[in-house]
This record gives sequence, structure tokens and C-alpha cells, in this order.
Amino acid sequence: MVRLSRLVTSSWGDSRIARARGSGLARVPRPARQEALPQARLSAWPRPGERSRCLASLMHRLSCALLRALARAPLLRQPPGPGRLLPAALRPGSPGGLSTRPRREPPAAPQRPAAQGPGGEEEQFVFPEYVPEPGPTPAREPPAAPGRPERRPREKRQHRVTGRPDPSVPPSGVSCSGCGAELHCRDPAVPGYLPSEKYRSLMEARRALQGVVCQRCWLLVHHQQALHMQVSREQYRNLVSAALRSPPRHGRRPLVLYMVDMLDLPDSVLQDLPQLVGAGSNILVVGNKVDLLPGDSPDYLKRFRKQLLRSCARVGILPAAQGSGGQVGRPGSQNLVDVHLISAKTGYGVEELISKLQRSWKCNGDVYLVGATNSGKSTLFNTLLQSDYCKSKAPEVINRATISPWPGTTLNLLKFPIINPTSDRLFRRQERLKADAEKTEEQLSDDEQKYLKCLKKQGYLIGRVGRTFQQQKSKAVIDFDPDELSFNMEEEPVFSSNKPKERVEFTYNELKDARWFFDTPGIVKENCVLNLLTEKEVKLVLPTHAIVPRTFVLKPGMVLFLGALGRIDYLQGAKSSWFSVVASNLLPVHVTTLEKADSVYQKHAGKTLLKVPIGGEERMKEFPPLIPQEITLEGIGTLEAVADIKLSSAGWVAITAHLEDKLQLRAYTPEGTTLMIRKPPLLPHIVDIKGNRIRGSASYRTKKPPPLVENLKANGTNKQINKRVSKI
Repeated sequence: MVRLSRLVTSSWGDSRIARARGSGLARVPRPARQEALPQARLSAWPRPGERSRCLASLMHRLSCALLRALARAPLLRQPPGPGRLLPAALRPGSPGGLSTRPRREPPAAPQRPAAQGPGGEEEQFVFPEYVPEPGPTPAREPPAAPGRPERRPREKRQHRVTGRPDPSVPPSGVSCSGCGAELHCRDPAVPGYLPSEKYRSLMEARRALQGVVCQRCWLLVHHQQALHMQVSREQYRNLVSAALRSPPRHGRRPLVLYMVDMLDLPDSVLQDLPQLVGAGSNILVVGNKVDLLPGDSPDYLKRFRKQLLRSCARVGILPAAQGSGGQVGRPGSQNLVDVHLISAKTGYGVEELISKLQRSWKCNGDVYLVGATNSGKSTLFNTLLQSDYCKSKAPEVINRATISPWPGTTLNLLKFPIINPTSDRLFRRQERLKADAEKTEEQLSDDEQKYLKCLKKQGYLIGRVGRTFQQQKSKAVIDFDPDELSFNMEEEPVFSSNKPKERVEFTYNELKDARWFFDTPGIVKENCVLNLLTEKEVKLVLPTHAIVPRTFVLKPGMVLFLGALGRIDYLQGAKSSWFSVVASNLLPVHVTTLEKADSVYQKHAGKTLLKVPIGGEERMKEFPPLIPQEITLEGIGTLEAVADIKLSSAGWVAITAHLEDKLQLRAYTPEGTTLMIRKPPLLPHIVDIKGNRIRGSASYRTKKPPPLVENLKANGTNKQINKRVSKI
């Protein structure tokens, strides 16, 4: 308070001296000035109209001085116990206390001792309700910048899995609504596990396990944390094969909806699929994730369809006409019903797929969704659950499947009942589709516009999946009981809690002759790089947003790294060639020379530059080494790629070279994974999707094509794109 009074006195004195200077007293000699000071005080006293301005100036100077003092005062470190000390800036007599004058101290200058009590001991100013506990002194951190508060780094903690198993409790017989595994509390390594404490509390309530998810699904959805389960590849195959080879329920074999990941073509087409589904099965092939690939030419979707048919033919999945006509001599060939290109995430092509299923397959039998891991089966299951393909009550009765980038999310069969496509329902659905196609984006609701805007950032092709047949919701009935509201003066008023929402269930007649749509567990692919990665690394490698191609021009003697998962050496060639990378946008690409390539990998593998794998030297000790493979290609022109070098499931690199230029390359992938040369390439004109070359660099600026919304009236160039896609 003494220092604050000095500040007030000095501030008021400065203002009087300034007024004295204005009245001519500033030119008086020093002795005479001291004699004339009382007269100056009388003349410098502020007039009534100026007192408010002087007071405002005084308060401004006072606040500035307080802020400067607080900024210079260091805060005390908090002890590890529950006690808390006052900051040094608020301690009376402390070196960092309030001061009215700027104080310059060197960083290493010793501070004055704190205030001491009568006995010579250091006086501690603490809050009376907290008592400090002795503990280790925390490590000193570098001071923050002047004028800025110190920031404490936020540590991203991993969710701790708690709970204990109880092998004595029998299984529940109820399936997890997320992955389909049977709920139990016996072994955490078995799918469907719940901690015994949670399991018992749920079993006490009647029908409480209906709609409950297991611990694994909960961690996947809410904490993006995967628990490793003891489920082998053979168990997956046996489960799917037993479901597909079961006796027909309605006198007809089920329809197999085989989903293929277009980003992993042709590895996502399983070689043992004919033995898995059985001979003579009807298969409808669905190419998923076309929304993530950019269009390199007007007919790129038609090319995708041809590539998908060619990949299916290699494993014996052929159209019914060819299988019966004898053009294919492979025994046990399957009947290929049709091929569709969709995006289960953005909804592109899903309405057309539903129309195809309702017109051709109708309700003749069950439908099984089959495919490799991470092909998007559970995403399509959830999309169809909110569409015209399921019964109108199904979205309220059946929970959505768990979706995660971690391979093998679904562990058992999930299902919903298929709606019977009568002629009246097909007519009403067709009328809704026509009405939706006439709408413009401005005519949509605010929620639909926000949803489309979000999808445009995630993919190139977007669709709108609607519902024609919806369950009519009954009006809410308010239960009024006057006895619950009445009480006498001797009783405490008791307010009843909210009643639990009644769960909607199917009746027996609704499911008596129903056909079902099943989501099966994904078949684990062999020799896949995803099997070697952790959950954090899988999130970086698997693309979830539209892929932006990255093009580089390399000379002989240069090397391209795709993270630490792949490497391509340009050994020999007459001219420079273009290398276009199609992979996740989060996976880094690094270009160096052949002489530095080995040292770059040894120094930066597992670190920030190459990013994947994550974990430094300890992680790279257990990661398999890169195995080389020699490749020879011959260029076909600067406008078209000659081949794709597919680095397992991490992505691929399209090679574009001059006409008749022979290239000698060496490609590397981790040991135990597959490296493939894909001819013809999936995107042969991808070299055109690039910007200008960056000066002094081997890379070009990226360019992202605009997105396209299906079933929506558009203007300008989008009309031509819509017509082209509808023809395809």
C-alpha cells in the first residue's frame, strides 16, 4: 500500500509540474523554483471541469503499472500435494511483489529472501483450507515469454481399460449390437467381453442387454482404441462359409453381395472366394470407395467397371451367360449377376443398388454381404439400414454396426429384415426419386446442406440416400396422475424420475416370412501391410478423405519414399519420368538421391520425416526390413501411365514415361507383403491432375477436382457430368 500511495503522489505531482511549466514557472532557476512551488500548487490545482480527465489519466497509469508488475512476477510452482501456495506477485514483501517502478533484473541474479517469521523460519502464505504436503520438487521449465502466461502441455492420455473377468458366469446368449459377438464376462481376449462388474449390473435389469455393445466396440467408437482379439483367419472363414453353405431357408440359395475395395484392387478380390461361397452361387459385385479416387478422364468410372470385371474373372467369378456358354473352362465358376460402383460412406450409387436389388432379386431369398477386411461392409450395412431396403421399423429396432478403420471390426453376423418390394412400394419409391432429382441444392433443408458440405470435403462423388417408407410415430401421450402430485404437510414431496423409453420390437407376423440381410465378418487378407501396423499407423495409412494425387518428376539416380513402407529407385532411363503417388494424404512422400537413400531410411525410419511406422528405433527393430524387387517398364507416352507399382495396401505409384523409353526400377516393400505391377493402370491419365511445377523442386503443386452430387439438379458443367455418370 505504501508503494501504491507513492504512485498516486508521483502521478499527481507530475501533473502539477506540467501545469506549472505551462504557466511559465519551468524557466525559473532551481532555488527560485522551490520557493515558487507553493504558488504553483495553487495555480496547478485542476479546475472542476478537468478533474474527471485527471482522474481517468491517473487510473490508466495505475492499471498499466499493475499489469507490468504482474507480468514480471513469476508464479510459484504448484506442489504435488493438495496444498496450493499464493503466487509470488501477491505475497507481501516478496521479490516478485507489486511495484510501481520498472525493475530490470538479469536472469541469473539472486533473489532476496522471502519474508521470515519471528523464529527465522520462512513464512508461508497458504489458503487455510489447504495444507501443503511435502513432495519432490518438480523439474524447472523454461520461463514463458514476457507478458504471456505459462502454458502447461496437454498430455493425450490413453483410456485405461478397467474391470475384471469372472469365468464362473455363464454367457448371456445375447449378441453385441455393434459386432455381433455373444456378450459375456469370462475372458477379455474373446470377442463380446464385458467387465464382470458392468455385466452383473446389466443382467439384474430385465432385457437390459438388448442393444448393449461389448467393451471392444465401445473403445473403438468412443476412444479409437482397438483391443486385439484371439480370432484367427480360419475362424473368420469357417463362420462365413458355414453361413453361406447352410440349407436354403426359402427354397433358394442366398444372394452374395461381394464388396471389393477399389483402392486395393485386385488384392481385395480373394483368390479362394469360389471355395468360400460354393459352386453355383449368385454373386453381385460391388466396388466400394470410388468417391476417394479422382476422375482422370470422362469415362473413368467405365474403366473402373472393366477393371473390376477383369479381376473377378481371374478368380472364377464370371457372368451367368459366359459360365453357361462354355467360354470359360474353369470348373466351379460363379454366376456374376451384376457389377455396381458405390460409395457406402457418401451414399453415391446406393439408391441405384437398392433399385437393382428390388427389381431383380426382389424378396426371393436372404442376402449375405461378404468381403475382405476394411472393404466398407459395416458402413454399407448402416447405410442400407436407413434406406428403403429394410423394413420401416428396422432402424428403431436394430442398432447400427460398429465402424472402425481397424481390420476385422465385425466378429459375427449382423442382420436386418428386408422389405417386400411390392408394385405399390416400387411406384412410391420411384416418385420420390424423381422428386429428389428435381431439387437444387438451395432447395434442401439447412441440415441437408450442411451434410452435403461435409461430404464434399471427404469425397469426389456424393449421393443422397432417402427413405420412402417410414414408421409413423405416435403422438406423445402425457400421463397425468393426481395422486403423484398430492402430498400432505408431514410428507416430503417425491418426484418420480423419467420413465425409460420403451423399446420397439418386431411382432411375430412381421418376421414370420421375412428375408434377411446379413453382414458377415471380413476375411483377413494375407501378405497385407496393414497386418504389420498398429492402430495409430492404420489411421494414417488408410485414406478416409478424397485422395489428392502428388506428382514428382525424377531423373535416373533418384529415389522416392512412401513413408517407411515403400521405396522406388529410378536406376536407368533415357529421360526424366513422372511418378504420381495415389495414397493417403497423411502418408508423407520424400524424394532423395540414390546415394543418400540408405542413410535417410536408417536415420528417419520411425520418426517425423517418414512418419510411418511410429515409435523410433524401438519400433523399427521389430518391423520387417524392406525387400527389393527389380522392375522393367517401357514408356507409352507422356500423357498416359504405363503401369501402377502397388505397394501392398499402402497405395500405388503410377509411372509415366516418354515413348519407348525403357526404365529400370527397383521397388521395396516390407518383408511378408505383396508388391504388384498393375497393367493397365487404374488411373492412366493421372499425370494430368497436377498444378504447376514448384521452382527448384521435383514436385508439382497438387490439384483437387471438384466434387459431384448425384440425384441433384445442377447447373453449368455439373449437368454434363451428371449426364455422363448416368450413361455409365
